[in-house]
Formats: sequence, structure tokens, C-alpha cells
Amino acid sequence: MVKSKTYRNLVKSDELTSFQVTVKETDLIVSARKNLKAQAIDSILNHRGVIESYIDTYPDFITTLTPWTVSTPMPAIVRDMVNAGCSAGVGPMAAVAGAIAEAVGCDLLKLSSEIVIENGGDVFIKIDRPTTVAIFANRSPMSLRLGLRINSMQDPVAVCTSTGTFGHSVSFGRADAACVVSRSCALADAAATAICNRVQTKADIQAAIAFGQKIEGVQGIVLILNEDVGLWGDLELIPLKGKKG
Repeated sequence: MVKSKTYRNLVKSDELTSFQVTVKETDLIVSARKNLKAQAIDSILNHRGVIESYIDTYPDFITTLTPWTVSTPMPAIVRDMVNAGCSAGVGPMAAVAGAIAEAVGCDLLKLSSEIVIENGGDVFIKIDRPTTVAIFANRSPMSLRLGLRINSMQDPVAVCTSTGTFGHSVSFGRADAACVVSRSCALADAAATAICNRVQTKADIQAAIAFGQKIEGVQGIVLILNEDVGLWGDLELIPLKGKKG
């Protein structure tokens, strides 16, 4: 059994203040130059309210597993989810965790020059030095033994991971980790879901990565199934020391 919240140790920075923020189903770990918990709560409430209001108008938005094709005007965060789902060929809710992480991160960047937001394995990063993001892969012996070196000094970077073997999100795949790097957190979230959905055995890894390569905006992919690892993109993958978990 995986220890509770093991995956929350994805990004560490001794120079930032970290705190947890929970609003309904949204459960974030935030790192910033100072404690911005109250402001983070306000931001979550705002963005969740926008999404919930849209769902009140279009109830099918929350259940569809295919791209959303309703063409009426929509709020920015909903549009980001819809566009991400359309790009990856999945429903818009596949992008909700990444979209909220990025929206809250952008709000808090107005108050802190450095921000890291983790939302259920989806990470929004904007800090002033290269950092390493550990890859959580649940049952795989590679879990938390590999990390991605990320440079977000110029622009924010998203690292989102989907798994078919852990958590409550809908997944049709069996990958222990489908990790996607992008400038868009919503897109990375949706793409990780779509890539993970395509993996049942190690024979599927190459085709799943080939699919992910075609999604515009995806910059890198790490795909883990048991002991097998597939890579694509301009990535710096590094071994991590310490015991799993």
C-alpha cells in the first residue's frame, strides 16, 4: 500500500513557505515567498464558482468523456478546460485539476514572485531557479526514483501526471504514470489522461507516446509501466536518491 500523500513530496524548496489549502474537492499544496493561504482560498472559491456555475447551466459538462462541443461563450477557465480536452481527445473535466492549479498559481503570482501549486499530482511551477519534480508512479519500482529537471525562470511550467493504478480520477489505462510537461497546466492534465488511457501493457508505450507527440503544446512525456520507462521530448531525467515512499 502506498503511504498516504506520498505523492505530495513532488517538489521541495527550502526557500519557500508551504501550506495546504482545501476547498471542497480541491486540495492544494502551495509554496510561495510567504503564507498566502487566505488569498489561495479566495482564488479557489472564485474559480470553482465559475466552473460550478457553468455546470449548473450545462450538467453534461461534468460527465462527458469526449470533447465538449458546445460553442456558446464561456468563462476563461472553462474555455481552457474545453480547449485542452479537445486537443487531447478527452472530456473537459480531465483538465480540471490542472486548470485550477494554473488559475490559482497565476492569481498568487501577483503577490509572490515564486509559486508552486500541486493539485493531485498536477504541478504548476514558477520559481527563480531550476528545480526537480519527482515522478510518482504508485506500484512501479521506479516511483519517486526518477525526477524531471524543470526550468521555469522565464515562464511557468506545468508537470501533470495521470495514473491508472492510483487515485479517484477516471482512467481507462494501466500506466503507473503518464507524465506530461507543457506551458499549459490544463493541457498537460488532459494530455496525461489521454496518454494513460492508451496503455494496457508495455507493448502500448511507444504508440501512446507517439499519440502524445501529436498534441500541440506538449513538450515532453514520461510514461512508466512497472519497470518500463518511455521518454519523449527535450527532457532532463535524473535519478533520485532515497527510498521509495
